[in-house]
Amino acid sequence: NNISGANNFIQLWPGALTHAICVFLGLIAMGLHNSRQRSRILGLLARAGMGVVGGTVCFLVIAQVVAHLRLDRTVLLASGVMMIGACVALRLLFEWLVDENLFKRRVLVYGAGRMAGSIATLRRRSDRRGFTAVAYLPADGDDSASVDAAQKIALDTDMLKFCEAHHVDEIVVAMDDRRRRFPMDQLLECRLDGIEIIDVVSFLERETGKVRLDVLNPSWMIFSDGFRRGNLNAALERVCDVLASLALLILALPFMVLAVLAIKLEDGWRATIFYRQDRVGQYGKTFRLLKFRSMREDAERDGKAQWAQKNDARVTRVGSVIRKTRIDELPQILNVLRGEMSFVGPRPERPEFVSRLNERVPFYRERHTIKPGITGWAQLCYPYGSSEQDSLEKLQYDLFYVKNHSLLFYLAVLVQTVEVIVMRRGAR
Repeated sequence: NNISGANNFIQLWPGALTHAICVFLGLIAMGLHNSRQRSRILGLLARAGMGVVGGTVCFLVIAQVVAHLRLDRTVLLASGVMMIGACVALRLLFEWLVDENLFKRRVLVYGAGRMAGSIATLRRRSDRRGFTAVAYLPADGDDSASVDAAQKIALDTDMLKFCEAHHVDEIVVAMDDRRRRFPMDQLLECRLDGIEIIDVVSFLERETGKVRLDVLNPSWMIFSDGFRRGNLNAALERVCDVLASLALLILALPFMVLAVLAIKLEDGWRATIFYRQDRVGQYGKTFRLLKFRSMREDAERDGKAQWAQKNDARVTRVGSVIRKTRIDELPQILNVLRGEMSFVGPRPERPEFVSRLNERVPFYRERHTIKPGITGWAQLCYPYGSSEQDSLEKLQYDLFYVKNHSLLFYLAVLVQTVEVIVMRRGAR
């Protein structure tokens, strides 16, 4: 019996491990890894259920190719139900038992002007950020109106003793004018004692997931970590692009056929199916982007490029559906296979908009140093936008992706895009 049990374990563990990994990725895709994700029980059940079902479907596809990974359907059903229950229970238990301030870094901000005010604004917008601002120390040259007086303090002891007394983990240097007196000796003393020292731009980048242009010093772009390129990373990403494109093409083919039929039924059999449009790609090169047509054929009858608007009257009934479900983007798989786009990257814009934004928005050209993508970091973090102000906001997320561009980040965005599609966030 022991030998039989051992043999069963040896036969089952590769399949069980593969299934667990697929479900784990499915739960991540539904946003359940995010500590800021707050949902009621029904919301958690829905997310956990979709994550487990999606992961199990992926496992079944893999098991069809690799036969020795197959598991009994009863085992899959039972384990799926247990995983959903365990996931929801653990999330609720964590939120109930664990003080959310337990894992927050305690931050001392050196400065109380405009730069420091951007941190104070962050705290007011959300109480679930990963830090607690202990105090703001005014610096010479600061705008005194930027931070509430109640949050400012004047040190009556040296900085290190204050940090030790208040258990400070990190000091953020947020001076408005660095030409003024700078407490180098005190900051160095804190640094040597193990307290992290970080500038305000890097701090805001880490906390917000974007490069904040309103506090950015151009030299930071040159001297900060990131903006690295490597041939190996590019080659691996290209392999992932091709494999993901072929897999998505196979899975999405029935939906693409339905979209074609729906467009023809609504607009007539002579109506055009695809919408081809010039877009700006890597290094400013233009290419023809392919989409399912979701607007009237005379949407730009005057020949002028127009931003798409929320509830745009030019969108057809079928177009409204395929836009909300992102089916209209599926033909861009061909752009990826041709090497004009990547699966993940900044969304490509029209040349007319790009030339205008290059003149008005700082660092806009830098988003074209990598290939544009079907999905991207900005699409995960920012709702659908259709104005120059929205482009400025999305640019900050695009620059974050360009700066931290790596295969791991690429894969993380790819997985989390599933949540955007399923939950229909950013649908327009």
